[in-house]
Amino acid sequence: MDLEAALEQFDIAEANLRRLQKVWDEMLGLIPHGIMFMEGSEEGRRHRELKHAYVVIVQGLPAIGDFRIQAVPLDLDDIAQNRLDAADLGEPEFAMKLESDIESPGLQIQDYGFKLAALRRKLARRRAQELVSNIDKILADLTARCGRTHDILRDDPAWTQLVAAFNEVERLAGNVVTRNKAWTDLHRHLSFGMGVDAHDISDGDWPVVRKEFEASLYSELEPVPTIVDDLEGLVDSQPEGTVTTKLRWDQIAAEEFERLIFNLISDAEGYANPAWLMHTNAPDRGRDLSVERVTTDPLTGSRRERVLIQARHRLAESVSAKDVASLIAEVSLWEPPRVHVLIIATSGRFTQDGVAYIEKHNDAGKQPQVEMWAESHLELLLARRPYLAAGMRLR
Repeated sequence: MDLEAALEQFDIAEANLRRLQKVWDEMLGLIPHGIMFMEGSEEGRRHRELKHAYVVIVQGLPAIGDFRIQAVPLDLDDIAQNRLDAADLGEPEFAMKLESDIESPGLQIQDYGFKLAALRRKLARRRAQELVSNIDKILADLTARCGRTHDILRDDPAWTQLVAAFNEVERLAGNVVTRNKAWTDLHRHLSFGMGVDAHDISDGDWPVVRKEFEASLYSELEPVPTIVDDLEGLVDSQPEGTVTTKLRWDQIAAEEFERLIFNLISDAEGYANPAWLMHTNAPDRGRDLSVERVTTDPLTGSRRERVLIQARHRLAESVSAKDVASLIAEVSLWEPPRVHVLIIATSGRFTQDGVAYIEKHNDAGKQPQVEMWAESHLELLLARRPYLAAGMRLR
């Protein structure tokens, strides 16, 4: 079965799950709060009709591994009789179990929905990663060949490939991603199909869309995949060889890189009150991080410095002097309170002129002081915290 056919099966399962949820919500609303026998009433008739539909729809939901929805809603009169029996017996445990049984179908529907969404993300990941890489290459080619002109590109084979790739992104994203303005702008630029649109997509629309699309492929509620079942057996096999601090930066997107830096400062001793900073006027620029660096002197006590961290995920480009100057200028956006230290964290490197600019800035005593966290430095920091790297699939 190809990917499209597989996705269709997930779409059908989701459609049936939504119908089941709708049926269950109505059934739940028909259950009285007290002891009421509903035989022969309009509510009782509707509840029986919905229960029949519930059973039929559940049969139309495929298994997810060994999981199926097994719970069947109780009849209204059975609920009333059990509540009456529980009151007569005066046993709270019996009453509590009854209420748990009543709620059981809804809980299993939630469990099925969680498992379905996780499995769909897993199905889409490989192709999604291929699409992101292809779109990056196509946009790089188009923007290198075409200026910000009104020349029509719709007949260009690369433009045709770009449109097809974006349509596939939409298909894989499904209803998981909440589309914001960038998605609308992207499709508007695709429909115009001019040189200026290629640049607008590359510079503005795609960075935002890519971030949201890649974020939809993973969930913090899921475990990081492992390839072993027994760690003791792994040790007993006596693995040999060397280890490395080298990380696979191409495995994460820009937003994940920002989250990695946030997790790093949240985990480190001597750092307090980490926070995200949002710049509403530049949604594609990324998010800066703020944290307090706490140093303790045995004679004078603790001293706190406000630190701003600007995370830049770069696989090919290095941070230049021009980039550094621009990042220093942005510090004023977050003052007051005063920023004492600016950290530029990048998954790439700094150019020679970038390093020279920072050293000259710091030697002159200008504020804020600038620190460089290049790829090699981050790899050493994460070598001391391997669980953070593992959590981001960087090894």
